[in-house]
Amino acid sequence: MANTVSNIMPKILARGLLALREQAIMPRVVNLDYAQQAAQKGDTIDVPIPSALSVSSVTPSNTPPAPADSSPSKVQISLNNWYEVNFHMTDKELVEVDRNEHFVPMQMSEAVKAMANKINTTVHEQYTNVYGFAGTAGTTPFGSAVSAATDARKILNQQLCPRTDRRMILDFDAEASALALDAFNNVNEVGGTGPKIDGEIGRKFGFDIYTDDAVVTHEAGGSGTPLVNGALSVGDTSVAIDGMTGTDGLVVGDIITMAGDTQTYAVVTAGTTTAGAQTVTVSPSIKKAIADNAAVTVKADHVVNLGFHRDAFALAMRPLQGATQGDGYGNQMVAMTDPVTGLSMRLEVSRQHKQIVYSLDALWGVKLIR
Repeated sequence: MANTVSNIMPKILARGLLALREQAIMPRVVNLDYAQQAAQKGDTIDVPIPSALSVSSVTPSNTPPAPADSSPSKVQISLNNWYEVNFHMTDKELVEVDRNEHFVPMQMSEAVKAMANKINTTVHEQYTNVYGFAGTAGTTPFGSAVSAATDARKILNQQLCPRTDRRMILDFDAEASALALDAFNNVNEVGGTGPKIDGEIGRKFGFDIYTDDAVVTHEAGGSGTPLVNGALSVGDTSVAIDGMTGTDGLVVGDIITMAGDTQTYAVVTAGTTTAGAQTVTVSPSIKKAIADNAAVTVKADHVVNLGFHRDAFALAMRPLQGATQGDGYGNQMVAMTDPVTGLSMRLEVSRQHKQIVYSLDALWGVKLIR
């Protein structure tokens, strides 16, 4: 039985990984850094960020100019997501896997989908540091116009985002509204029949547009009449706020504006709220001097449809240690990386009392780096 399991395990895992290509949306559209070196939870990955450079005029001279300094930075991504999902497979199903190349047990498929959904969700949860905001909070975009997409494009342009490799992830409501608009739907408007026949938006307004059921909904905090508690200077990141109701302060991921400044800021850390007062950290740093008692406006609850560049998010996956000869305790293990999605999983098989237990686990880290 041990030899049979060892021979079948790569087939089980390989066929199960195919489900990732249908479920894992965000991992396919962000910067996926992965390697074949096995890792363990707690390891870190350094992602280099190039520094900005500027041009200068040329002045002929017998003394060559000193080269400009460059100081590329690094962002560390911790491999802190280690999850597993367990399932059982009968001996009959095990035989079917070996005999029929198209056979994928239902539980195997569900296990892989569950893992793919978890990976997807952890990428979406990085939205809390995104401070650019387009559209109206609480209103599904594309209800009557394409302004949500064009406004998102304008904001990314203002943030000096590269024009290539831009993505847009929509929930099902936003996609349905978009597909009802002529600008997304009519052949003479989009230059193809994809939206009309396949229901796929494709590339529009400089974005490759996808739909994902893992899009999150942000619930805003800060009820009452929030006010800036102390004048702010350009470059500040810490903002004291009062005037809120009781302990209902701002929460991480809130998008705020302050009177006298049109810049939208994301709340990246939120201190404890006591008697309506709280100190938060915002991103980006304050762009314009703000007066004491300036009114703070909090964007209402909203679905976090995202427009972004591929390199804004970094997802690092590493295969876990796996070997078909087992772990010395009788368990069988094999690790595999899907060449299409770049996602790695490990399958471990152990024999219990009258049953075989299959466990899928994966190790990854994700971070919003730009």
